Parts: sequence; C-alpha cells; structure tokens
Amino acid sequence: MEEGGDVLAGPGGGGGGGSGRLGPVDVPSARLTKYIVLLCFTKFLKAVGLFESYDLLKAVHIVQFIFILKLGTAFFMVLFQKPFSSGKSITKHQWIRIFKHAVAGCIISLLWFFGLTLCGPLRTLLLFEHSDIVVISLLSVLFTSSGGGPAKTRGAAFFIIAVICLLLFDNDDLMAKMAEHPEGHHDSALTHMLYTAIAFLGVADHKGGVLLLVLALCCKVGFHTASRKLSIDVGGAKRLQALSHLVSVLLLCPWVIVLSVTTESKVESWFSLIMPFTTVIFFVMILDFYVDSVCSVKMEVSKCARYGSFPIFMSALLFGNFWTHPITDQLRAMNKAAHQESTEHVLSGGVVVSAIFFILSANILSSPSKRGQKGTLIGYSPEGTPLYNFMGDAFQHSSQSIPRFIKESLKQILEENDSRQIFYFLCLNLLFTFVELFYGVLTNSLGLISDGFHMLFDCSALVMGLFAALMSRWKATRIFSYGYGRIEILSGFINGLFLMVIAFFVFMESVARLIDPPELDTHMLTPVSVGGLIVNLIGICAFSHAHNHNHGASQGSCHSSDHSHSHHMHGHSDHGHGHSHGSAGRGMNANMRGVFLHVLADTLGSIGVIVSTVLIEQFGWFIADPLCSLFIAILIFLSVVPLIKDACQVLLLRLPPEYEKELHVALEKIQKIEGLISYRDPHFWRHSASVVAGTIHIQVTSDVLEQRIVQQVTGILKDAGVNNLTIQVEKEAYFQHMSGLSTGFHDVLALTKQMESMKYYKDGTYIM
Repeated sequence: MEEGGDVLAGPGGGGGGGSGRLGPVDVPSARLTKYIVLLCFTKFLKAVGLFESYDLLKAVHIVQFIFILKLGTAFFMVLFQKPFSSGKSITKHQWIRIFKHAVAGCIISLLWFFGLTLCGPLRTLLLFEHSDIVVISLLSVLFTSSGGGPAKTRGAAFFIIAVICLLLFDNDDLMAKMAEHPEGHHDSALTHMLYTAIAFLGVADHKGGVLLLVLALCCKVGFHTASRKLSIDVGGAKRLQALSHLVSVLLLCPWVIVLSVTTESKVESWFSLIMPFTTVIFFVMILDFYVDSVCSVKMEVSKCARYGSFPIFMSALLFGNFWTHPITDQLRAMNKAAHQESTEHVLSGGVVVSAIFFILSANILSSPSKRGQKGTLIGYSPEGTPLYNFMGDAFQHSSQSIPRFIKESLKQILEENDSRQIFYFLCLNLLFTFVELFYGVLTNSLGLISDGFHMLFDCSALVMGLFAALMSRWKATRIFSYGYGRIEILSGFINGLFLMVIAFFVFMESVARLIDPPELDTHMLTPVSVGGLIVNLIGICAFSHAHNHNHGASQGSCHSSDHSHSHHMHGHSDHGHGHSHGSAGRGMNANMRGVFLHVLADTLGSIGVIVSTVLIEQFGWFIADPLCSLFIAILIFLSVVPLIKDACQVLLLRLPPEYEKELHVALEKIQKIEGLISYRDPHFWRHSASVVAGTIHIQVTSDVLEQRIVQQVTGILKDAGVNNLTIQVEKEAYFQHMSGLSTGFHDVLALTKQMESMKYYKDGTYIM
C-alpha cells in the first residue's frame, strides 16, 4: 500500500509538488536535476562513441574491435574496482557462471557491432539503445494478460510501427551504398557466416541488420535479467562487470592472434587509433555503465529510461545529419571508400518517422502503470477528506495480451455480417496480391509487381473498413459514453477522401497522356486485369447491399423497431429531465459504402484496362488507355461525392434529410399536447448509422403530470425516427421564479412564443 500513500499524499508528500493533483507528479525535484543532466549528457557522449565505433569498424575487424573494447574496459575496472582484493573470494561454481556470463556478453557484443556495420550508427542507436523496462513492458503487452492497460498497448504498437518503418520505408539504394560490406567482402570465416545468414533471409543487408539488432536487444534484456542474481552472489554489479570483461579478454585473445596472422590488416598505424579507441571505451563502455548505475539508485528506473531515451535518439538524428570528424576522414582514407559522401549516415523519411515512434513508445512503455492510481471522487469524510474509489478505474484500465486481443477481435469480426464480408474479401484480395507479386518476381514482370503493390494499397482501405466495423461494436465507456458508432462515419469519410485523391491524380495523368500517348507493353495486362476483375466482381456482389440500402435510406425508408424504453425524470420541485433510448433500423452505413466504392473503383479500373488492351492490340489505339482512365476517374469522382456529402452532414450534426418532414409534423403534434405551453431548442442529428439523437426543452403548466407529458413527447418523436432522446421539462412555476431573478428571461419566453409563427421549408431552415 506504499504506492497508494503516494497517490493520496498532499503538499509535501511523496507525490511532490503540492498541487493537490491525484497521482504521482512526474516533474523532477531540484535534487534530482543534476542526475538527469548527467544522464542526458552521458547519452549524448554515448551517441558520439557509437558514431566513432562505426568509423573504426571500417578499418578494424569486428573481433579485434570487441577485444580492444573489452581490454580497455577490463584494465580500467580492474584498476579501480580491485575485484580480487575486495569482497569475498570467488568460488569455483561462481567462476563457471562468470565464464558463461562473459561468453554471452561477447556474443551480444558481436551481434550489436555487426548490426552497427550493417545499419550504421543512426539506426543502431534507434533500435538497440532501449532500456530493459521498455522491452520488458513491450513483451508483457505482447505475450501476457497483464500488459498494463490501453496506454501500454499503444506504446507497444508504436514500437512495432517504428521497426516496420525501418524495414519497409527506409531508403534501400542509399543504405546499400552505405553498408558496402565494410568488412572487406567477407575477409574472415565469421563475417562470411554472418553475411550468409543475412542473405538467407532474402532481405537487404541493412534490413537484416535491423532484424539482427532487434534480436540482440531481446538477448541483452535477458542477459541483464540473468546478471542481476549473479551480481548479488559475487558482490555487486561493478565487480561482476570487471571480472566478466577480464574473462572476455582471455577468451578473445587466441582468436585475435589467429586473425592477426591469417588476415591482412587495413590499419596502417595502430598508434593513430589510440585516441578514437579511448573515446569509444570511455563513452560507450565505462561512463554509460557507471552513470546508469548511479542514476538507477538515485531515481526510479522508469524515470531513468524516460530521461535517457530522448537525448540519445535526438543525438542520433543530429549526428546522422551533421556527423563530420577529422578521424572520420582519416578512417575513410584507410578504407579507400572514395565513392562515399561526407554525410553517409542516411537520414531518410522512414528513419525520421521511426525515431518519432521510438520516442513515443519509450516514453509510454517506461511510464509506471496508472492502474488504480486515478480514482473517482465519490464524496468526502465527516472531516472533509476527499474519498476516492480506485476499483472502477482498475477494471476500466484492464487489458489483455495481443494474441488474446487478436483472437477475440477475430471472433467478433466473424459474428457480424458486414465485418465478416470485409474480412473474407480482404483475405481473397491479399491472396491474389501475393500470387501476383510472386509471379511478377518469378517472371521479372514490372507490370505485375506494380499492380500487386497497387492491390496491396487497396487492401489498406479494406483494413480500415474492417477495423471501423469492429470498433463500432465496442461497448460505450465512461469517456466515450455514446460508444464508437461514429467510427464508421469517419472511416467512410476518409475512404471517400482517398478515392477523390486517387481520382484526381488519375485524371491529371490521363490528361498528360492524352497529349502524348506512350506506347504500352500489353503482354501481361490482359490476364492480370481479368484476374483482378474476377476478384473485384466477388467484392461487388458481397458489398452491393450497402449501396442498395443507402438508396433506400435516402428515400426515407428508415424502419423503426418497436423496442424502446423511457427513463424517469430527474428533477427537483419545479423542473425535470426525461431521457429515452430505442433502436431503429440501420440508416446510412458510410463505412460499407466507402468499402463498396473502393471495390467499384478497382472493378472499373480492371474493365478499363481490359477495354484499352483490346483496342491497343487490335487497332493500335494507344490513346484508348488515357481515355479509359479519364472516364474511370470521372466516374469514381462522381460516385464518391454523395458519400463525402452525406458523411460531412453527419459530422456537422445536420438534421437527417430523410426525417425532415416527419420531425416537422412531430413538432406540430407536440405543440398541441394538452398541458404543454411551448417548446424550445429542438436539436436533432444522426449520431451513427443506427442512432438518431435529439434534445428538446418543453414548458408545461404547474398542475400537469410531468411523466405523462414526457411519455407523449417521447412517443411522438420516436415515431418520427428519434431513438435517443433527452427531454428537459420546465414547469410554469420555474418560469415565474426565473423571471423574478432575471428580467432577461422574458426574452426567452418571447422567443418560444415566436416559434409558433415560423415557416418551415424543405431545406431544413426556419424563416419568420
């Protein structure tokens, strides 16, 4: 319960700050500022050391490099820590465990620095320099049921997105030039084996380096976890590190001697490398270890992770763009890499996006869990102390592992017709896409490969539609009290915008090709287009109900269910509140319309390609291709406009067009109810495809039964299509009371009387 004491602490308590805010305050106190500054400066120097290491590895073999780092670190730590003279003696069993520790440390260092040669220091810092708590939180979210809540899940998603950005959106050409096998094209059996393993994966060297660094990161976290118990047994982490580095030197020494004899060294003068090696040893190995040890004692581990990740990532981006050093030029001359530019640490868009997501994920995953710390105020004690309920939020923030979440989501997808159809068509589309890509790579057909990636882009619209269909059925929460039904409207709107952008670019390209029609190779166009047409026709049949249903809804055929209930009034002596819920038939499902229009656009594209291919092959009319594309772009644009218009009207809370006449008649009926003086502020809008909401204020006489009036108004508006209604009852005595408090209240009375003289027009406007 120590944590709970911090939560409820007042000014000067464990939470700090004295702001009275519930929960721990993250602002560092003055006595911790010096440690935070020291930590940030150390991470900056470590980034310098990693960039220096990359330059050294161009001239020095990776095993020799690791040996020199271990030797320098062991010399310093043995000299200052005195592991043999301080503490209790090491037993034989402990020496065996230290030997295993040293072997594991050498393997992780080998993976780390080999990944550095493949990816460069910028990407290595982004991937490998994560705190243990970040990786442990990530793994707990992915593989356990106690991941820490939605915030931790978002952090894990950000981390995965960052890695995907490095794998898929990095600049392959520039990275390939940068990682031009800096080891000298497999000049040893070890580097040959490592490069062969990367080539076996079928990816570029730098992408293999990304996977290698992710593996090394997970191994590092496991290594640190196993080291903690051993450090306690041998007398502390510093003593363990000194002994482990010393054993690593003894292990690597024979290997280095063999390498020195059997391989040709690229280093002309080892004396010139003393300073850069000293910099790397001190910045990367020694200073970082000691500062992390001190800060983890003086601060919380989560704070160390948060304050340490941001400066090292920002330093990586800074040096990646501006790294210049005299030693760098000297080492480039040794490596004879004249083709490389002075700024070779490529800063691509994928790297920048990845860095942003890494920073966000590190900040979220390293934050302490908020479960049970953000209570709900339920009242005050007799002494005036605020009382909080923590159980509700603990249940509210409960989470589940990613595999379980995927399993439950898949179950929900298959239970509902719309999401099930999107999922099946998505699987079919992905299958056709990968077959097309595989056949394109096999036959070296650029047309098949480009069309495959086009189909893959179309799958993103299906994924968004599927996710929207799934989210729309999530239960309402305390924060999202209406639920997530409007996600479908938003998904349809975004899909419509995508289609409009696609139609615009196709139109512009078609106009350019009309002026100068290019010659086309139609060898593989016909079978690809026919296959795509068959797949898209299946989608048209699956989603045509969304298009037909929308036409029915636009004509006013919105069916209401008989199931409804009205709530009691919440009020005092002179006014009340009524609320009613019901269920109506589904109206405009913008999400399904957006998916349908995407499939329709692809179908029209396949038809256009088939028609233009036939005309080109039979008559040589190359102008047929831009003409068909122009016609298709116009059709797509015209078909999307109604979807965009309807979605915008819903997002702008417009009165539903199909209910305008019914609501006008309903308001006239309400005005004629016995005991009802008038009404004011009638607001009606479509919240989602199945919810039409409304609010209205009614003024009633003092002797009338309020519940009867509420039921009558609810029944009239329910028949008009409103299935989520809030009624505010204002009695005549309340009017008199308000008029005595404010003379301006007479203006409100006059306004309600004027509503009777308003004229109603079909466009939904009221005119005096």
